[in-house]
Amino acid sequence: MAPTVENINAPRPVFRKPEAEDGSQIWELIRDCKPLDENSMYCNLLQCDHFADTCVVGEVEGEALGWISAYIPPSEPDTIFVWQVAVHERARGMGLGKKMLTHLLNRKECKNVTKLKTTITSDNDASWGLFRSFAKAQDGDLSHEPHYEEEDHFDGRHATENMVTIELAEEARAAAA
Repeated sequence: MAPTVENINAPRPVFRKPEAEDGSQIWELIRDCKPLDENSMYCNLLQCDHFADTCVVGEVEGEALGWISAYIPPSEPDTIFVWQVAVHERARGMGLGKKMLTHLLNRKECKNVTKLKTTITSDNDASWGLFRSFAKAQDGDLSHEPHYEEEDHFDGRHATENMVTIELAEEARAAAA
């Protein structure tokens, strides 16, 4: 039986920074989370190794069932860019995505972050739901606009990615610090 919010005996997720050895497991997790874009195993290895401070592994009973890859763009030190959120179907309904985002923002590496950005295609209802719910929980303002265009950036091979920006409420950031 999959754990649910209603199940008091459900295992509690554990959040941690990834290690290089997690790369192949993260690659498999992303492959299991269709329709997420797959990267090379090497890319996921680099994320786990070089970007560990801004990535999150969500484990349930020792198994990686959640993943966030993110980074702080050098030109925007007040912004965390969330590249990908993956939650295995066995962990859905636990609020794992929102909990991982909250965990990430509460890390010391994100102490100067006032904005969260990500890109989402118009038809990705799950991602829109996650980030709208997260913005509401953070008392943040969510805005979006087309960013990486289907024809201009993807040669017609991928839907337009909308840049989603969540301006985090100052009070919520102060409470997390």
